[in-house]
Amino acid sequence: MLTALRRRALAASSAAVLALSGGTFLVPVPAGADDVRLSQQDVLRTLDVDDAWRLTKGGGVTVAVLDSGVDPDHRDLAGSVVTGRDFTAGANPRGVQPVRLHGTYMASLIAGHGHGPDGADGIIGVAPEARVLSVRVILEDEEPGFRTFNSDARYEAVVAKGIRYAVDHGAEVINMSLSKDMPTKDERSAIAYAISKGVVLVAAAGNEGAGKRTAPYSYPAAIPGVISVAAVTSTLRRASFSNRNSSVMVAAPGVDVLGAGPGDEYWVGRGTSQATALVSGVAALIKSRHPRMSPALVAQALTSSPDHRGPYNIGTGFGVVNAYRALSVAATLSRHRTTASGSGVQSPSRPVRSSANDHDPIVVVRRDTGTILLYGGIALGAFSGSGAGLAVLLVLARRARRRQEENDALPPAPWPTRLPT
Repeated sequence: MLTALRRRALAASSAAVLALSGGTFLVPVPAGADDVRLSQQDVLRTLDVDDAWRLTKGGGVTVAVLDSGVDPDHRDLAGSVVTGRDFTAGANPRGVQPVRLHGTYMASLIAGHGHGPDGADGIIGVAPEARVLSVRVILEDEEPGFRTFNSDARYEAVVAKGIRYAVDHGAEVINMSLSKDMPTKDERSAIAYAISKGVVLVAAAGNEGAGKRTAPYSYPAAIPGVISVAAVTSTLRRASFSNRNSSVMVAAPGVDVLGAGPGDEYWVGRGTSQATALVSGVAALIKSRHPRMSPALVAQALTSSPDHRGPYNIGTGFGVVNAYRALSVAATLSRHRTTASGSGVQSPSRPVRSSANDHDPIVVVRRDTGTILLYGGIALGAFSGSGAGLAVLLVLARRARRRQEENDALPPAPWPTRLPT
């Protein structure tokens, strides 16, 4: 969700409108300077992308952005976007063009390459050499068909359809900066399909966490196999709006994050959407370096990457992702086989056989419940009888002991005297 005002950065402009937590301010921009890239530095530094870029910038990887659509002509994305299918077709009145704000924003954080000499101006994404596959599965709040889209049963399975479409069209990473209250069977099936094809899925943990110790689960982020991302502030603390629940896996910056908007505009906003896009960019770096790495190992690399790893918590998961450390962990994981090997290990290509004769008859034991009850009753009766006998013995022993004690209490008999003869 966007919670800030639009910001334009034009070459001839001498000022830019910044949306900060306290309101809107006019900030002077020196002639020829690009304050957009400067405004990104804190986020990029938090993710340690400069060190990561010495290893890879995401070349050869396609990231599907399941969102409201991406502007392929934005100067910071031009040449990197393939426009895929629009699964929301028919929701808007005929002739209405999609806004594509949220989707363009997310795509720029993932794969923006900047513009100008050496791409030094504008938005730079975490994986600036990656490709973007735009798949439209949601509408912006202000689009006229928004209410129809959210109430018409025709669009109930659009996320699941979008996932399958992305997988079938070459995506290695799928970014889902979106959320809903309940999952569907189709979404679970589509996610399982994507994972079976080695595709990494990243989704937003949700923005309903303000004032709550735990927040409701958000889907598809909470579906097993999906990397659920929370948002943190510039001080690396959980953002107040970010959901807290046990599905959260990792976190990334999500407050006052600058990104691109359609028509060469720039926006600043906050949300788990932005954090999700940044983590998708890191996942793209890993897949670029290790194309055949499974989604589970990519997730392990991400969860092992935070600089300050404390115990897991439901607010930020395993911590704030570090791109360079994630690549380092991925390099270690890539040297391990997915199946055991060495002496004493059964080859997976050979059938497992027992040492016994395969043709020995199978003995079926049938239990006669009537007989079991009969003998059980006899045993119970014998036990009860033995208990009663023991009680009688104890009573007799106690009486004998008491009689002996009484005898012991009598005065001793006098010494016998010799009778006169």
